[in-house]
Amino acid sequence: MRGLVVPEPTEDFTADPVELFFDLAFVFAFSQLVSHLVHHPTWAGAAEAWLLFAMLWMAWSTFTWSANAVSGNAREVRFIFLVATAATMPAAGGVTSAYQGGGAAFAISVSVIIAMALALQLWAHETGSEQWVSVLRYAWPNVIAMALFVIGGFISGDARIVLWLIGLGSILFGTIMAGSSDWIVRIGHFAERHGLILIIALGEVLVAIGIALVDSLEEGGALPGSVVIGLVAAGSFAGLLWWAYFDRFSPALEHRGDGLEGRPRGRFARDVYTYLHALVVSGVIISAAALEEIILHPGDPVPLAFRVMLAGGLLMFLLGTVLAVGRAFGVVIRERIAVSALIVALVALGGSLNGVVLLLLVDGLLLAVLAAEYMRIERPAPATA
Repeated sequence: MRGLVVPEPTEDFTADPVELFFDLAFVFAFSQLVSHLVHHPTWAGAAEAWLLFAMLWMAWSTFTWSANAVSGNAREVRFIFLVATAATMPAAGGVTSAYQGGGAAFAISVSVIIAMALALQLWAHETGSEQWVSVLRYAWPNVIAMALFVIGGFISGDARIVLWLIGLGSILFGTIMAGSSDWIVRIGHFAERHGLILIIALGEVLVAIGIALVDSLEEGGALPGSVVIGLVAAGSFAGLLWWAYFDRFSPALEHRGDGLEGRPRGRFARDVYTYLHALVVSGVIISAAALEEIILHPGDPVPLAFRVMLAGGLLMFLLGTVLAVGRAFGVVIRERIAVSALIVALVALGGSLNGVVLLLLVDGLLLAVLAAEYMRIERPAPATA
């Protein structure tokens, strides 16, 4: 029998405050990822950070799917979310030590979150129903993944990374299989939850700004002009990314998903939100690591590693939105592809530019692409004779 009251599949709802509370643990996790990137500005460091992000993302995403099926305002669900929030803290705190002695705590924490999310869905659906069978089918690749995560946490060196990668692959295999199953998908809730997690990632940009502000005040008691300009440029950067996501992109995806039903809607939510939003959100986190270095040394040329982070993070953000729109509408946002190429060229040729100038140029390119999109889409076509 069903253990929870589940709203009708056609009923949508907003995120419950307990879901936002759950996200606070990921604020800590994202800040730790930024710290890892800042202190390990290498290709290996970036790959390590992205693997940790992917494991955290799948845990967060699995809980989001569970909360999408049941209403978060039920007391039982709220209690589960509160427990999951506490269970997430070892993973968040263990990000910077996950490849050393903290690997077991990180892996166990991630596995507990996934297990709780799956248990919540099984509890919510009536035993033997199509949705219950879908969750059960999806659960076994996750069980394999959790076992590999935990075993890897107790093994050191490259073997840990290999096991974690195989475990992540098992979860992804489960998501592919899930495309042929029946799921309750409330698109409005999905759009809101993924918008909120993006805001948390954008918060890391503001944290990077705050770190530079505090350091400058502690060192000299006043803000040099270059720092002030850098702070404005970094704040503008965050605002432009917000606009690029929330002004047209997010509402359009929600509208498109709302027009789908049944399994096509489930596959749409998986592809656009679970898969492609991982690129969008992680791109913002990587950019935040670059911004922290730039604002701390605004008058100096930006080291190549951090220029690559800035460009790479922006490329992931922009191309993630391009791919999502392509998946949703079958169209290409050519302005975002063009500006991606320009940003790569700027980073490649801008080795002699100081951080403030580089950031202002990037802001200018982002502003130009958003203006070009507006002119193409919003401006009415001239009347013909």
